[in-house]
Amino acid sequence: MDLIVQGIVHAFQLLIHGDREVIQITLLSLGVSLSATGISLLIGITLGTVIGLNRFLGRRFLVSLINTGMGAPPVVVGLIVSVLLWRTGPLGILGLMYTPYAIVIAQVIISLPIITGFTMASIQQIDPKLRLQILALGASRFQLLWLLIRDTRLPLLAAVMAGFGSIISEVGAAIMVGGNIKDDTRILTTSIVLWNSKGDFGMAIALGIILMVLVYLVNMLLTLIQQRSRPR
Repeated sequence: MDLIVQGIVHAFQLLIHGDREVIQITLLSLGVSLSATGISLLIGITLGTVIGLNRFLGRRFLVSLINTGMGAPPVVVGLIVSVLLWRTGPLGILGLMYTPYAIVIAQVIISLPIITGFTMASIQQIDPKLRLQILALGASRFQLLWLLIRDTRLPLLAAVMAGFGSIISEVGAAIMVGGNIKDDTRILTTSIVLWNSKGDFGMAIALGIILMVLVYLVNMLLTLIQQRSRPR
């Protein structure tokens, strides 16, 4: 119990005094995860909509692949990205290993199946007659897609929260591809592991509290948007 109290006090001290390292770690964590979520949204919503609206050869295999990806272990993702980005790997020439960009790539791979799966399921729930009615009224293909996405905005916001939550709290892949380098690739989750391994539980708990507050604030904002967008 004393450790928890100490961690809470330490967290407030770090925030009040504006500890440079903690602020840098927090901003990097937020920036990396928001970037990965944004990229996943652009790709996932497009891919999920296309799969949800169309029937084609190999669709079942693709859907099962996406569903499998939704539960893929982050360490396996980290291993795959490490092999690809390693200096002797296929993409080693880019020099992205042990950089924030490598963490973004890993986090995109982790969150993309989640956002794609949510989008696909949402689109499939729409009555096919509605699509035909929209097209019959003279809407273009692009307008149809826009209207369908607007109609499924509530579950899509849930997809954003699920996708963001799956990567902001991820640690395995981040350590493997980022290396937990001070002032470069050290984020909140990898810092917590580091301080815990050193036996500094007060610092680890303080960073854990900051991480939880950060996750809560982002999800609270998305929840407010979701509830305001709810049909009355």
